[in-house]
Amino acid sequence: MSSVEFIEPISHDDGVARATELFRATFGEEPAGVWAAPGRVNLIGEHTDYNAGLCLPIALPHRTFLALKPREDTTVRLVSDVNPTAVAEAELNGLKARGVDGWAAYPTGVAWAMREAGFDQVRGFDAAFVSCVPLGSGLSSSAAMTCSTALALDDVYGLGYGATDEGRVTLINMAIKSENDMAGASTGGLDQNASMRCTAGHAIRLDCMPGLSAVDSVSQQEFDLDKYGLELLVVDTQAHHQLNDGQYEQRRRTCEQAAELLGY
Repeated sequence: MSSVEFIEPISHDDGVARATELFRATFGEEPAGVWAAPGRVNLIGEHTDYNAGLCLPIALPHRTFLALKPREDTTVRLVSDVNPTAVAEAELNGLKARGVDGWAAYPTGVAWAMREAGFDQVRGFDAAFVSCVPLGSGLSSSAAMTCSTALALDDVYGLGYGATDEGRVTLINMAIKSENDMAGASTGGLDQNASMRCTAGHAIRLDCMPGLSAVDSVSQQEFDLDKYGLELLVVDTQAHHQLNDGQYEQRRRTCEQAAELLGY
């Protein structure tokens, strides 16, 4: 019987220090700052986000840290602690959907989505990612990456959406567009809402019914495990999860076809 391995979260200070050091080592200068966004666990409501239903996710203490500095041109350069010697590069000018391959599509796609939405002040950037959100485990490592990128770009380019819950919905939409249209990973918004809108000691009750305002779509529900001396155990089944392998999209299409047949 193999031993059990627990993946502990990186502390805030350690995450900031590690992302900053990776940025310095890669790009030879200081970042403008470090931003972070968490992964998530969904307590109930799988595949209900894109079916206009209810979800109840919580944010994990495991986060992705992003050290970033804006550029004057439209070049994007990216590095990750998964492979710190490899720098991915993309060009925003003339970029089309699905125009970036691999993991770099996620953060690059956020800047692309912002520019597509009319935020022309968004330009290129250099970024270094350090994360303790387990990859390929269904814990939204991709949303942690896109949401931390959206928060960083919102700050450095002065968009002004990150300070309020309602404003963050705009950033969430940029993160969703990045995953759906640039990375080709179909997602309904549950992951990004959890990453950006969950608060400590609470789950969010996310109502995905179309037409609801940002305020009406989310309510904070007490979920303070420490208060009751409890812990939530998330177990890795070793079944690799990948949003863009086609299975998620196939299930989504099946749900949409069923809704159409039922007249919804």
